[in-house]
Amino acid sequence: MDARLVLREAKKGFSRIEITNNLSVGDRQLLIIGGPCAVESAEQMKQVAHTLKHAPVGAIRGGVFKPRTSPYSFQGMKEEGLRILAEIRREFGIPVVAEAMSERQLAACEEHADMLQIGSRNMQNFELLKAAGRARKPVILKRGLSATIEEFLLAAEYIMSEGNERVILCERGIRSFDPFTRNVLDLGAVVALKNLTHLPVIVDPSHAAGKSELVADLALAAIACGADGIMIECHPQPNKSVSDARQALSLEEMCALVNKARPIAEARGRVIAAPKTHATERTISRSPTSVAEPFTAA
Repeated sequence: MDARLVLREAKKGFSRIEITNNLSVGDRQLLIIGGPCAVESAEQMKQVAHTLKHAPVGAIRGGVFKPRTSPYSFQGMKEEGLRILAEIRREFGIPVVAEAMSERQLAACEEHADMLQIGSRNMQNFELLKAAGRARKPVILKRGLSATIEEFLLAAEYIMSEGNERVILCERGIRSFDPFTRNVLDLGAVVALKNLTHLPVIVDPSHAAGKSELVADLALAAIACGADGIMIECHPQPNKSVSDARQALSLEEMCALVNKARPIAEARGRVIAAPKTHATERTISRSPTSVAEPFTAA
């Protein structure tokens, strides 16, 4: 494999990627990212942030540019959704994650989000990868639907070769012949990646399972096998989600998952990451520059 930057031998220890001044991934902190598949309204995202901040989760996700299989499916709130994420970031003092599908969208996301995401469908969108390599924010790179581990690592190499070393790999399931789950979560790949690369590895069991009742156990298994974090879809009213409702946890289920994750994280020598901020939350109605540093596991 012609990879000069992503492999373990390229760096002593593991990369610790700083997201904010007190939130990082790749070290003792276990990063938990939670939030809905799609930003639907400011009120929805305030409910999410208000609950999950105290769970705690380290960052909030919310899709604003949505890559959908059908052109007639909801495509996201786009720039208005980004403005909502920016408002959540200011009001609750919690980092936010946004996915981009083009260079123009990437620039918009970089302005408002703390972490950028390149989704599974764009893992080999090489011009987008190069643009992410010129960005100043950490990048969550999701494994492609049918990508090999080598292809996954070389996609990360594209980003790093442009100067951005702050890449977080995300295993989210690969296609198989069995339609019972949406995809097959490859936890073997998580273990393999931790042996092959110094980059942090997180897991998205929501897109792998496609069924909410399977998500929590898969998330706990991911932590147990050494993942540096998990990314979970959750929604105030999952059955009313405009996108991927079947796989979304309720906010209560998400908080319960965080509690279940704590002893497993501790058994792996980790602590649940939580942003420490001085942001003041307003009442909710009813209706830093990131860096990559080496980390040596204990």
